[in-house]
Amino acid sequence: MAGDRSISLRQISKTFSLRGETLTALASVSLECAPGSFTALIGPSGCGKSTLLRLALGLDEPDSGTVEIGGLPPASAASTGTTGVAFQDSALLPWRSVEANIALPLDVLGKPRAAHAARIAELIALVGLTGFERALPGELSGGMRQRVSIARALVTAPGVLFLDEPFGALDQILRRQMNIELQRIWSESQATTLLVTHGIDEAVFLADRIVVMHSRPGRISDVIEVPFARPRARALFIHPDFHALNDRVGRALHGE
Repeated sequence: MAGDRSISLRQISKTFSLRGETLTALASVSLECAPGSFTALIGPSGCGKSTLLRLALGLDEPDSGTVEIGGLPPASAASTGTTGVAFQDSALLPWRSVEANIALPLDVLGKPRAAHAARIAELIALVGLTGFERALPGELSGGMRQRVSIARALVTAPGVLFLDEPFGALDQILRRQMNIELQRIWSESQATTLLVTHGIDEAVFLADRIVVMHSRPGRISDVIEVPFARPRARALFIHPDFHALNDRVGRALHGE
């Protein structure tokens, strides 16, 4: 992961037309994520979180402002494997095995899969799926499919990782287990990470800082630093300081 691994959004504005009316999804939003940092983006539905992520991924263009990922325009960063992304829906191809799904970004970028066999095997071990290399998605649990999705996001050794509610469809017990696993995986990759989540406890457990957004128009209303040392153990979930920070984030979400 050589080179610039920063995320930079400067004075971003984005509007949409809805039933003849103009909807301001983002209004002069600026966000800088330093190399190797883990930022959680949290806010109510309709506050522009998904729009911001789409702009950072190069799936849409801002009306004004600039977006740079690793010092590059988002589309250029994606085309060189600088970015990786995992969504709430693991979106695995059902006819591909675990290792073939993980290799998909390499195939898209025209990189020979055989030359990256060691990397794929390393990632399968990293996400705890050794022995399931040839399993099909239909043979895996929901948590296992999300592990494949995260491994796929990491296969190009991206400097920047985007996570859009990757565990949103999982039950609370499995979600917390996956939070612990994601922390371990992130500590190995050290990719600059931007996590979009509705889960306050997930944001507090995983992130270095939490960016709180409000809507109408979409904007950043607060940035809260997370003071807990790494690695963070399961016991943190029941610590009074953890709950106090959860409460603080909750108040910020409600504008208190």
